[in-house]
Amino acid sequence: MPELPEVEVVRRGLARWVRGRTITSVDVLDPRSIRRHALGTEDFVGNLEHATVLDIVRRGKFLWMPLQTEAPRGAGGPRSTDDDQLPGVALMAHLGMSGQLLMQDPGVPDEKHLKVRISLSQSCGMPEQLRFVDQRIFGGLFVTSLVPTPDGGPGGQGETPLPEIAEEASHIARDPLDPHFSFDDFYRKVTARRTGLKRALLDQAVISGIGNIYADEALWRSKLHYARPTDTLLRADAVRIVDAAREVMMDALAAGGTSFDSLYVNVNGDSGYFARSLDVYGRAGEPCRRCAAVGLPGVIKREQFMNRSSYTCPVCQPKPRNGRW
Repeated sequence: MPELPEVEVVRRGLARWVRGRTITSVDVLDPRSIRRHALGTEDFVGNLEHATVLDIVRRGKFLWMPLQTEAPRGAGGPRSTDDDQLPGVALMAHLGMSGQLLMQDPGVPDEKHLKVRISLSQSCGMPEQLRFVDQRIFGGLFVTSLVPTPDGGPGGQGETPLPEIAEEASHIARDPLDPHFSFDDFYRKVTARRTGLKRALLDQAVISGIGNIYADEALWRSKLHYARPTDTLLRADAVRIVDAAREVMMDALAAGGTSFDSLYVNVNGDSGYFARSLDVYGRAGEPCRRCAAVGLPGVIKREQFMNRSSYTCPVCQPKPRNGRW
């Protein structure tokens, strides 16, 4: 699955290429890629054609495009808006394991696994098609309702402060890169749990956007073990883990992502390469760089965790007493 920085790379690319443009036509080449749109292909196309993309918004790994439409188009169409003319619906993109959103010119041959083609109004020097390509068909596109955010802030990371959020993302907490992320809310939620720290970091209701790779990297940077009981977490420890998660994600953004899968590319078709500089994830049996720098014999260890893997250094991330696994 793409991690948060990879989704943010895609969001930034779409904000540059798609925001403010009008959808002129939609071609659904494989209905399986819009299966989450319950009212079918005709309703999906009808909601998108002639709509203008107002923004590209991300919360955690959820990505959506608020739409300004001419009028509601059936039961699946947008709700009426208030005096502020807030958009009522959005195009939701779920990348799944291999989904790609690519900008292409009409003359470029169709990709082998092209599923949906969205044509856009002309804009100087910009490609005219947004293509959804998905080899494994775990991802998809669908139109969804927007609802007010519980805290009145923007729905997520975007170019405009729209106080609405895609309904499917309304249950998740803000992520560490969100300017409206509240540390106090995070600390209250995480210490109220009686679980291990990594389990809490992967809980989207506590903090969103942290996947398995970034959880291990953030825990290593903050010198905390994944089984640390959350109800014993000091405020200073919580600050360290949030700061570490934010830092590792910013490093990944600078590099373009962390994907180990050649299927992941950003909007321009470029692969991420942050995986080359991971400090702990995937480095079982190799020396801990931090320990080696000070002459300690730390070696990265891999352990089973929630049907996945966790990577730690036993020297600088010692197991806690009464750990929660």
